[in-house]
Amino acid sequence: MVSALWTLGVIFASLVFITLAFYIVRKKQPNKDFEAISARIGTWWGMFFIFSLATLFNPVVSLLSLMVLTFFALKEYFSMIKTRKADRRIFLWAYLSIPIQFYWIYTGWYGMFIVFIPIYVFLFLPLPRLLNKGTVGFLRSVSSTQWGLMLMVFGLSHLAYYQIATPEYGAELVLFLVVLTQVNDVVHSLISIYFGKRKIVPTANPNMTWEGFAVALLATTAASYFLYPHLTPFDVSFGIWSGILISVSGFFGALTISVLKRDLLIGDDAKPEEGKNSYLNRVDSLTYTSPIFFHAIRYFFDFM
Repeated sequence: MVSALWTLGVIFASLVFITLAFYIVRKKQPNKDFEAISARIGTWWGMFFIFSLATLFNPVVSLLSLMVLTFFALKEYFSMIKTRKADRRIFLWAYLSIPIQFYWIYTGWYGMFIVFIPIYVFLFLPLPRLLNKGTVGFLRSVSSTQWGLMLMVFGLSHLAYYQIATPEYGAELVLFLVVLTQVNDVVHSLISIYFGKRKIVPTANPNMTWEGFAVALLATTAASYFLYPHLTPFDVSFGIWSGILISVSGFFGALTISVLKRDLLIGDDAKPEEGKNSYLNRVDSLTYTSPIFFHAIRYFFDFM
C-alpha cells in the first residue's frame, strides 16, 4: 500500500509537470497538431483519478467507472456506423450486454466472463435483427456490432477484472498498464510529429510512423524497467518484457482503431473532425493492451 501511494504521488507530480510543459509548448508552437497528445493527457488524468479511488478506497468504484467508459466507447463507435432503423434493436441488445459482462466480473466468474461476449453474445446477437424482419445489410450490421463489442466492451472490461483476479496487486497492475500504454502513445505521437518520416498507414493515420514506433518501444520498455519494482510482483526479466509487450500490442491497438474509424467514416464528409478528435483515440491502445497483458500474466503467474 505504501509503495502504491508513493507511486501515485510520483505519477501525480509527473502529470502536473507534463501538463504544464505541454501547455507551454502548445502556446509556443500553435501551428503544430497536438490534438492527439491533448486527448492522451486528458486520459491520463481521468485514469489516474479512477485508479487512485480504487487503490485508496474500493475496487467497486473502479468497476463502475470502467463500465461507464466502455459504454461511451461503444456509443461513439456506433455513432460512426451507417445504420438503418432495423439496427436499433441490435444496438440495444449490445448495450444491455455491458452490465451483464461487468456482473460476471463483480462475481468473479472468470469462465463466464471470458466466453460471454465471444461466444454467447456472438451466437444470439443476430436474433433481434432477424426478428425485426431485416435482411438488407444483415451481415454488416451484425458483424460491425460484434466487432464493437469485442473491442470496446470485452477488451476494455479486462481492466476491471485485474482487481477481482488479484485483489493484492490488481489496482497497481492496472495503474502500471495504463501508465505504460499512455507513455507509449504519447512518445509515439511526439516522435512522429517532430522526427517521423516513414508513415505506416498514411491513409488512416498520418501521425503513426516507424520512427515513432521504434522510439516508443524503447521509452516504454525503459519506463517499465523503472516502474515494475513499485507496482508489480514481477522479476526483472518479466518487467522488461512487459514494456515490450505493452508497447507492441498498444501499437496494433491504435493502428486497428485508426483503420477501423477510417473505414467507417469513408464517404461521410460531415464527420472528419469528429473522427480526428474521437473519444476512441483515448482508449484505442487499451483495447489491445488490457486483454493481452492480462492473459500473459495469467499464463505465467499463479496469483492471477
